[in-house]
Amino acid sequence: MIILIGSQKGGCGKSTTAVNISAELAGRGHDVVLVDADRQCTGANWAMDRAENKELATVHCIQKYDNIRDTLIDLDSRYEYVIVDAAGRDSRELRTGMTAAHILIVPFRPSQPDLDTLPNMQEIIILAKDLNPSLKVYGLITMAPTNPVIHEETDARDCLNDYPEIELLDTMICDRKCYRDAMSDGLGVVEMNNPKAKNEIKKLMDGIL
Repeated sequence: MIILIGSQKGGCGKSTTAVNISAELAGRGHDVVLVDADRQCTGANWAMDRAENKELATVHCIQKYDNIRDTLIDLDSRYEYVIVDAAGRDSRELRTGMTAAHILIVPFRPSQPDLDTLPNMQEIIILAKDLNPSLKVYGLITMAPTNPVIHEETDARDCLNDYPEIELLDTMICDRKCYRDAMSDGLGVVEMNNPKAKNEIKKLMDGIL
């Protein structure tokens, strides 16, 4: 299965989502490869740090840019799960990846600049579905404030009603320091001692698989 994580805006937790999905699936005993298709190399750097700790479940990693379609199809024949971290913009990697993926996760922060990218994102999804009609698309609210008096998440959920091509997941990823700590150590939050963050990732996977 090919799971592509992509958006049209950087800073929305795209790479964080990709590596945590990879760690969770590997921890469940699956054969996982992470494809870093973002030239910032965040995912590849995480994978290198992870490889130094032999006690962790293995996440294979390759870097691939430009047209990634054929590479993803080939990897899908050799791994149980192919997790793709595409560049945070309207990139060739994002567009070609969508023609091969089974699932697209669109992470976005509950903020107006992120919400403003959704109209164009929906147009790209519609075009991709002409070539890949079985593509499932999920919206994922990320970096949501944990302060209960802030209601940005509710406003964001209301906004998604205008974009029928993107199915909003019930699960959301909150802005927690442990996500940043995990990235620097090659870990997933499921491998750390933070029950709330662990539950977010496990619920995310249960929601899309």
